[in-house]
Amino acid sequence: MSPRPACAAAVLVCLAACSTGGLGGFGGPATLEQQRGTPYAPTLDPRGAEVDQLLVGHRLMQAGEAELALEAYTRAAGSNGLTAEVLSSLGSANLALGRLGQAETLLRRAVEVEPTWPEAWNNLGVVLIESGQTSEAAEIFRRAYALDNGESDAIRDNLRLALAKRDDTGYDPAQNQDYRLVRRGSGDFLIRRDG
Repeated sequence: MSPRPACAAAVLVCLAACSTGGLGGFGGPATLEQQRGTPYAPTLDPRGAEVDQLLVGHRLMQAGEAELALEAYTRAAGSNGLTAEVLSSLGSANLALGRLGQAETLLRRAVEVEPTWPEAWNNLGVVLIESGQTSEAAEIFRRAYALDNGESDAIRDNLRLALAKRDDTGYDPAQNQDYRLVRRGSGDFLIRRDG
């Protein structure tokens, strides 16, 4: 057997380790600073620092992985406690999974903890509209819009759709309406009713 294949493999490993990306460029762990600009869920920090599970959950929600996001949000609750943001995130993941009762309970708790947070009120409104509580949902969206000073297009659109659904006696429930879940910071989640 010729030593050439083994020698060639050793040279490739050495070149990979000497590249600017190090072994991390070939799928290994990157630093948290390198991971922040990517759309992928962060991995373990090689220095042993804990990864923000809320960030992991938000990225998983954006990727449509609500079950995995729920697990990340549950880990965040273990490390951060049941803050308004954790409660709202848990509620949003449950809504995406179709668990309306659990989502409503969690989001009501989130607005009790932080009553001036428009995103949590908006997400509660989405749960209410999905569960057929149109009148209350319209009032919740109105409160969210007022708390946000009318700055969020997603909240405004949700309010408009809820008012149209509430006021239209000929409303067709089979109509496909898009309601947006929003979270603190950048990003939002779209809930679509399949018709």
